[in-house]
Amino acid sequence: MLAWKVFSESESPDYAPEGTEEFRKSLHDENYLAVIEYYGTFAGEKLIGMIGIRADKKHICFFFVDGKYHRKGVGTKMFCYLLKDYSGKTITLNSSPYGVPFYKVVGFAPTDEEMTVNGIRFTPMEYNEQGEKHEKRN
Repeated sequence: MLAWKVFSESESPDYAPEGTEEFRKSLHDENYLAVIEYYGTFAGEKLIGMIGIRADKKHICFFFVDGKYHRKGVGTKMFCYLLKDYSGKTITLNSSPYGVPFYKVVGFAPTDEEMTVNGIRFTPMEYNEQGEKHEKRN
């Protein structure tokens, strides 16, 4: 699975074993996965990028691009495509340390400091197409 491959290569090294196990469990939780809307990008028949968003809460829970395709515009194009379905909406995500620079480039802003929950390190971030000011929450 693409999510596990990219997580293992790019993010897991920054996580405690507890965080890696927590992420692995989420990939096998059928109830969790069932409420996610998925977007994918392919090179031929190979999946090279994916976004998973909980449509009800407009929260991105998976965003992965195969390492061979980093810095080639794949993630940006996928996000722009997703925005067609969520135009004008506020979208949130919890970025890994690895992803923060990318998310800032496409318009997300941190809403709080980095935190760790169940071994998962993340920075809460928000995208608002109207360009409203993002303020860190205390």
